[in-house]
Order: sequence, then structure tokens, then C-alpha cells
Amino acid sequence: MCGRYQLSVKGKQISERYNVDVYEDKFVPKYNCAPGQLLPVIANDNPGEVRFFRWGLIPYWAKDPSIGFKLINARAETIDIKPAFKKPFEKQRCLIPANGFYEWRKENKQPYRIAFKDEKIFSMAGIWDVWLDAEERSVYSFAIITVPANNILKDIHTRMPAVLDEKDEWKWLESNDKKVLKNLLKPVADDKMKIYPVSKKVNSAKNEGEELIYPLSDKGFKTLFD
Repeated sequence: MCGRYQLSVKGKQISERYNVDVYEDKFVPKYNCAPGQLLPVIANDNPGEVRFFRWGLIPYWAKDPSIGFKLINARAETIDIKPAFKKPFEKQRCLIPANGFYEWRKENKQPYRIAFKDEKIFSMAGIWDVWLDAEERSVYSFAIITVPANNILKDIHTRMPAVLDEKDEWKWLESNDKKVLKNLLKPVADDKMKIYPVSKKVNSAKNEGEELIYPLSDKGFKTLFD
């Protein structure tokens, strides 16, 4: 499962990384992205622009939008079978930019931050849908696809986000071949990532700020993003 992540970079960095338009007045760096929030995605129907979708997939056929809180993740193994995910997987895919994500050790609910060793921006594979509310307004939403955890994470949690190789990002958006798409969904190589414990403040979506990513072992940790 992936229940929180981080996108704490500037809009300019997203623009340069993905060659997309980013409106700085709408883009706010976040250290604690949580379900139910409007968050930046790059969707395959308009890949030249960053848009803000609600985290938690609301299928177009849903009667109640609260179902989205149960559909924040989609398992790669069944994404082409489950009714809520099948159509989006075939036609409505997206990139979800991040520069870190969190998982919790079950026994004591201790959160850990997981990121690339070089702190680079990466893309989690996602699917999206659009739902009409009672007033016929469109609500765009997304889910993060998960895969079995790699070796550095499996002692903490059994699942992790499907992080796309940079060379495969546009293939994820553009391909119509289900086999090709499913082959892109795999764990990140162990030697590329780091993991360390962080404050339990991240457990509450109300908390924000750079201190959420400080390692517990180093209170004077220097900012990663000077």
C-alpha cells in the first residue's frame, strides 16, 4: 500500500523534468500528500500539462464519491480485472510525480521515508477516472498502482508504489498494449533507494513541512532542498 507521499519540489523543477506547463500560483510543494487531496498528475489525455486530481479513484459509475478513500491504490496483479480499474488501465493512465513516499512498520506504526539515493523526482504509475456529481460537475481522481515490495522495504511493508523507469514514462501514457503496460509495473531495484525512520508527525495529514522528512537519528539534519 502507498498511503502518503512527498512532492516537495518547485513547479519549475516539475516543468523541466517532464517538459510540461506548470502554473506556479496553483503548485504548492508538499511533504505529506494524503488521500482526498488535490494533487499534481500528468494524464495521458493531455500530457503537456500538470493538472490536479483528487487522490482516491472514484469510478465513473460510483453512486457515492466516498468510495475513493477505499481506492487510493490499485494492485498491478489485478488491475486489468477489477471493475473499478479495468477501464482506466486500458485508457486512462497518468504519471504521479514524487520525490519520496512513506510506509509504516505495522507493529508500532513507525513511519519510514523511502526515496532515491540521489533525491531525484520520480514517477509513480497511476490510473485516473472522471465522475459527475449531482450538479453534473466533473470530479477527476486517481489511484497509485502498487507492486510487491523490494528487498529494502519488505521488512516494513509487503507493497510499494510502481515506480516507472524514466525511459518508460511516456510508454506508460501512450501504449495500448496491455502486456507491455503490465511489464512496466515492477519494484525499484534495491541499490537505487534509501529508507530511514521519520517523525510520527507524518501520521496526521494535518502536518506539513520539511521537518517531516528529517531522520529521527539526526535532529540537526540539513535541508535536502537548498
